[in-house]
Amino acid sequence: MPCLGKIRRSLGTLLVLGLTCAGLARASATLLLEEPYGKLGFFTATGHAAVYLSGVCAETPLVLRPCAPGELGTVISRYDGVGGYDWVAIPLIPYLYAVERPQDIPLFVDPKMTSFLRDQYRRKHLEMVAPDRDDGRTPGGNWYELVGTAYDRTTYAFAIETSSARDKAFIARYNSSPNRSHFRTVSHNCADFAKDVINFYYPKSLHRSVVADVGITTPKQMAKTLINFSARHPQLQFSRFVIPQIPGSMARSTRVHGVVESFLKSKKYMIPSAVASPIFAGCVLAVYEGTGAGRFDPAQQALVFNAQRALEPTLGAEDRRSYQSELNHLVADPAGETSGARLEKWGRLLRNAEPDLDAQGHPLLRVPMGEEVVSVGISGSNILPDDNDAPEPFTQELLEARLRDELRRGKPPKASESDIARDWNLLQKALNGSDAEVTARVARPLHAGSEARLDRAGDQP
Repeated sequence: MPCLGKIRRSLGTLLVLGLTCAGLARASATLLLEEPYGKLGFFTATGHAAVYLSGVCAETPLVLRPCAPGELGTVISRYDGVGGYDWVAIPLIPYLYAVERPQDIPLFVDPKMTSFLRDQYRRKHLEMVAPDRDDGRTPGGNWYELVGTAYDRTTYAFAIETSSARDKAFIARYNSSPNRSHFRTVSHNCADFAKDVINFYYPKSLHRSVVADVGITTPKQMAKTLINFSARHPQLQFSRFVIPQIPGSMARSTRVHGVVESFLKSKKYMIPSAVASPIFAGCVLAVYEGTGAGRFDPAQQALVFNAQRALEPTLGAEDRRSYQSELNHLVADPAGETSGARLEKWGRLLRNAEPDLDAQGHPLLRVPMGEEVVSVGISGSNILPDDNDAPEPFTQELLEARLRDELRRGKPPKASESDIARDWNLLQKALNGSDAEVTARVARPLHAGSEARLDRAGDQP
């Protein structure tokens, strides 16, 4: 491992342990502000909102109960077109990663693996809200939004202290109330549901903006009002953290906007409006500037979520540069090739691979190579050569690409400190403890050779 700022990191760890222990001592309600992804219109750029309740667990996706010791709570949210229900509750780890155990979270995902893990979880736990089609195939609809959200987008979380008494009252209210969908984009959307949940715990704490969002409830406005509420009630424990999007060939999510902000930044709508009515366009700009919509940074002062270790600080700039320098010495970095391009190339080269699970339930890829099929482990539990039959260059290149993605500058944070340390150790093990200079000399030929083998495999019918 590189020689980093050990004293600074130790102090950060003590701080995180204090925050984590304090958080475990009390129940919390966490507003999840999820970035938009895919093809965006000016409204869909507002993203998605859900609520994570640490003291409320899901007996089934439609029945709530108090959590037992050691359970992580549940995410409850409103989606359109999911079995006709108004809300569905999913345990935290499956909601984020479509797996039940943190050790099964893949280090790299592509659309095939994402769909496979989601459908595996659906068949096991979500048949009551998303049953198979008559022919046994996977159903359509928006059920896929319920699991594996961290594969599609980055999520910002805003947690406020609650109580077990309010959790019990919430469970009683939502278990006894009709759970029938009345979703409407303008008046009963996901952010309206999140507002109602948080307001159950703290009445009138969240409210929509008539000016910035023309009266439509948006996820971004809910986050801003919760931050303002916590500032007015400093006696309540409050924290902010980021849940990074998993690296891979899935499209990256984009910044979350309010309604007026989305309209202003959408050329499809704004340019014709400005041509037709410059006065209208000027009013939109005035609202945007006056409400400070563009100045809200959901990642500000945020810790980073780690599925194994709760909340951790972001990697400091000095430590990031140290890791990057050591990585460049350890393995050759192809000139002009970004980490994103390398991960995208993995997705392209493995387009004929089939997702599967190993005997322990860890995700892997079956990659055709000539007359053989090679098993490539893609979780921290099965990625090393001892755990699968993948050629060593496969593992080395994937871990290198993931590390370079995690070490990129910019917001939001790409990974927690311990995730980066784990991936660094995995890469060193994958290199079999080779001398750094020897490894640097052989890394480039290995890269070219494995790419050629993968290209040949991808060309097969």
